[in-house]
Amino acid sequence: MAKVKKINHIAVVVEDIQSSLAFWEGALGIKLEKVEDIPAQKAKVAFLPVGEGEVELVQPTDPESGTGKFLKERGGGMHHLCLEVDDIAGMLAQMKEKGVRLINEAPLEMEGRKIAFIHPKSASGVLVELYELTR
Repeated sequence: MAKVKKINHIAVVVEDIQSSLAFWEGALGIKLEKVEDIPAQKAKVAFLPVGEGEVELVQPTDPESGTGKFLKERGGGMHHLCLEVDDIAGMLAQMKEKGVRLINEAPLEMEGRKIAFIHPKSASGVLVELYELTR
């Protein structure tokens, strides 16, 4: 049976990473590890490690991307909660069996990981990302 291992990250959509760092790094003291441009997600992401997980500040690079539309419609804020799992295909099968509404019925393969999203209507209004490390 597939299991959740830990919270991998919390993604926060921001208008501007540099401005947002005034709070996350300046006020809270969370050290920025790196900023990456992620063309596949049409975003620039700042990674701020906290314990075993991280806060990810996601700045859309395309206003028509999912996060771009989120920012335009709702403003900045928490976008999704990412849970690391030991077997993403198994977890998706278990969830489908239980009638959970999935955005991705099969995992998407990315560099070093597989991901899939659960619809917020099945998770008390929270977009949940499942994440399996493959390296």
